[in-house]
Amino acid sequence: MEPTKRRSPYTRLLAAFAAALLTTGGLVAASQTADAAPAPASTTASAALPDHALVGYVHASFANGSGYIPLADVPDSWDVIDLAFAEPTSPTSGQINFSLCPTSECPNVESADAFKAAVKAKQAEGKKVLVSIGGANGKVQLTTTAARDAFVASVSDIIDTYGLDGVDIDFENDSLSLDAGDSDFRAPTTPAIVNLISALKSLKAKYGSGFQLTMAPETFFVQLGYQFYGPGASGSQDPRAGAYLPVIYALRDDLTLLTVQEYNSGPIMGLDNQFHTMGGADFPIAMTDMLLTGFPVAGDTSRMFPALRPDQVAIGLPASANAGGGYIDPAAVTQTLDCLTKGTNCGTYAPHGTWPGMRGLMAWSVNWDVFGGNAFANNFDAYFG
Repeated sequence: MEPTKRRSPYTRLLAAFAAALLTTGGLVAASQTADAAPAPASTTASAALPDHALVGYVHASFANGSGYIPLADVPDSWDVIDLAFAEPTSPTSGQINFSLCPTSECPNVESADAFKAAVKAKQAEGKKVLVSIGGANGKVQLTTTAARDAFVASVSDIIDTYGLDGVDIDFENDSLSLDAGDSDFRAPTTPAIVNLISALKSLKAKYGSGFQLTMAPETFFVQLGYQFYGPGASGSQDPRAGAYLPVIYALRDDLTLLTVQEYNSGPIMGLDNQFHTMGGADFPIAMTDMLLTGFPVAGDTSRMFPALRPDQVAIGLPASANAGGGYIDPAAVTQTLDCLTKGTNCGTYAPHGTWPGMRGLMAWSVNWDVFGGNAFANNFDAYFG
């Protein structure tokens, strides 16, 4: 996700790499589906969210064609509000800064005091307000323990200054990649991965059980791990493939929500060993099934990425055709929800279960939905009542 309506250079790279997977014979392909050896899900329930929640990003620090929305004016439909974005002073500093959109870009931006008051008002209504770190332009690599410590201190300062409920990790592009020889997601050795896990555990320990931790990785960093994990034994694979998996796994009992961006993606192989492409309900159904079923990483059934609890999963989608590649209309969103929560209306893909407790949907973004007439939020409200 980025301040403009789509992530142009990385989107093209992602699509090109995923298309190349179809013809590259030297990489290790998966040969087993996840139901061959299911792994247990984590057991700690996420705190204080509605049974079905709508998650949305608010363009808080920048302007684009969708317009600026003061936090107080965010529609009531949105249960979790991610403030986009806090960014680092440099990729490896660990120092994270957040500021409201400048008036030169956003003439209707509220004052800092009004913004803080709006945070409290939203929380009084039962909403969660989080700071989202990264985005397409915010490269974050915690390669040293000093960067880790700076990350914890600066993110804590943002949380305390604005009275926020937690953090959303939206690391994109090459913020996360795996070093040569780092082949087991259960025991990572890459410093940037190890330090991020440590930093997030420190924040969770500091703020306690009410701390909201969400992540919004791209499919490249999660579901692609079914086929490829890091550079591989040959060292020839893209080291970013599956690179979020060790972070999700290490924090699975602290994770409130995983909202994979099931858009702006190239073709990804599902548990049926078929490639799935954006543009209809099939793609989010197949991608979400992987999270709720679990899968062998890089096809190795001795290294199963365990299923997440249904209440930890929300499907990430563009709110409108302007918001990103892979937009699906409300009817296809309804089909996706029907299939995964009721086992009906599935189309050509057969998921490995039915999950009525799946948490809900995430949208990029609140601004684009409001700009487009609130169709995304209205459809969610109509579906879940």
